[in-house]
Amino acid sequence: MTNAKLVECVPNVSEGRRRDVIERLSDAAASVAGARLVDVHSDADHHRSVFTIVGGSDAVEESVLRLAAVAIEHIDLRQHRGVHPRIGALDVVPFVPLAATPMSVCVQLAHRFGRRLAEAFAIPVYFYGEAALLPERRRLADIRRGQFEGLTESLAHDPGRAPDVGPNTFGPSGATAVGARQPLIAFNIWLRTSDLAVGEAIARVVRASSGGLPGVQALAFTSSRPGMIQVSLNLTDLAATPLHVVVAKVHEEARCRGVEPAESELVGLAPASAVLGTAAAALGLPSLETRQVLELAAEIPSVIPSLQPTDLPI
Repeated sequence: MTNAKLVECVPNVSEGRRRDVIERLSDAAASVAGARLVDVHSDADHHRSVFTIVGGSDAVEESVLRLAAVAIEHIDLRQHRGVHPRIGALDVVPFVPLAATPMSVCVQLAHRFGRRLAEAFAIPVYFYGEAALLPERRRLADIRRGQFEGLTESLAHDPGRAPDVGPNTFGPSGATAVGARQPLIAFNIWLRTSDLAVGEAIARVVRASSGGLPGVQALAFTSSRPGMIQVSLNLTDLAATPLHVVVAKVHEEARCRGVEPAESELVGLAPASAVLGTAAAALGLPSLETRQVLELAAEIPSVIPSLQPTDLPI
């Protein structure tokens, strides 16, 4: 593997409850030499799992194709119910450049993978983000409009919803959005209220599409946790809006409405620069460099167990 082709892929699969299926998906993703499955995050409320795979572009492509085969075999969107929007069993496949890899490599990879997926499994594929072929398909939310059920109806009557590759009809595995993008952070914040309207109001305040923070996407969801709702965030421009700024804004808006924040959750992985920037802000440091973190500076595995800040104030 060379740095010129080092990539990450973060396939989102519409299964977050059946442990046996999640394990089969993980095994498939991890079965390709040169591709490393470095994280699996599953959520029963969202009924969704997020897999993080890194490695050489060819190996990562093959890894995701094997994962796709398992998802398509075992997931029926006609029976699927979760709070997260979705259009397919293999719902979203973003390719992300790492190190010195140019975005053009991930755009080409997305297009090649999308064609292979459509041909192998008769799946309608939509290209989004930097891989979009149409300007109106750059935003993932626009492709997922109406979700699986709405897309079924749209494909029959609206030529504008035709996929970029693949058939105009689909079966129980639905369709897939395949894209190329820069690294993002997926982050959830729980609030101590059962009033979803509070979360929806906060999501409107912080998300960019409603005039909020640049590069922030936000939705509010109900939760199986008693007396809790969730504000779910995607941070797509970490230079414009750092993680700690978004968290502080959500906390501020919640408390203005008489609601206390609870714990937060990182979905998948975050870039080191974002984590260090957040730590620097919390500590009042002008900056925090990798050379100042023992394990990163020495390039050794961490010898410090993960902290469990259950007794720390939010």
